Amino acid sequence: MAKQVRQVSQARPERSGPEGRATVLGRAVLARLRALSGRAIALTAGALAVTAALLVTAVLLFSRDDRPPIPATRARAYTDVDACLLTGDRGITAGTPAAAVWQGMQDASLKTHARVSYAPVTGEQSTGNARPFLNGLLQRSCEVVVAVGGPEVTVAQETAAHHKKVSFVLVGGTRAGTNVGTVATGDDVRAGVAHAVEAAVTAARG
Repeated sequence: MAKQVRQVSQARPERSGPEGRATVLGRAVLARLRALSGRAIALTAGALAVTAALLVTAVLLFSRDDRPPIPATRARAYTDVDACLLTGDRGITAGTPAAAVWQGMQDASLKTHARVSYAPVTGEQSTGNARPFLNGLLQRSCEVVVAVGGPEVTVAQETAAHHKKVSFVLVGGTRAGTNVGTVATGDDVRAGVAHAVEAAVTAARG
């Protein structure tokens, strides 16, 4: 009987010669190149982004617009004359006598370009309480003082003699000095105040 000889194949060992080392080295170099190419792409993209941002900034900063600038809205040019209104505690609320007086002062301001403002007397409506408010207007260098209301007119009339350089306009008051003008109350109070304030502003300009 013939003997059966089993041949066991042995695994071939990896080549350790020049060809095997070359193959391993080639794979390592290829992997290294792939890694470097990925980093290079990322660095290049970042550099491009930074460059683009710098270019946009430069364009915005250094670009010139040859078109003439749009002029600003023209504001009213006021003169250095101030006309101040002293009122009761309700101020220039619609329906009060001071409301029409204030309208007359605004009319005068449109023609003379004088600055107009008002100050209500708060608290007790008396001559004694109105006096500090009037003094406040005088300290603000109001060249024209308009007063409307009982206590306000009274204290303005009493004070006018001590401030000859200030023109006083008393609504419903009586004339008591060269620097005091009066305006009668009624339907024409707005026009009367406008005329009196215009004259006072003209006199203040001297």
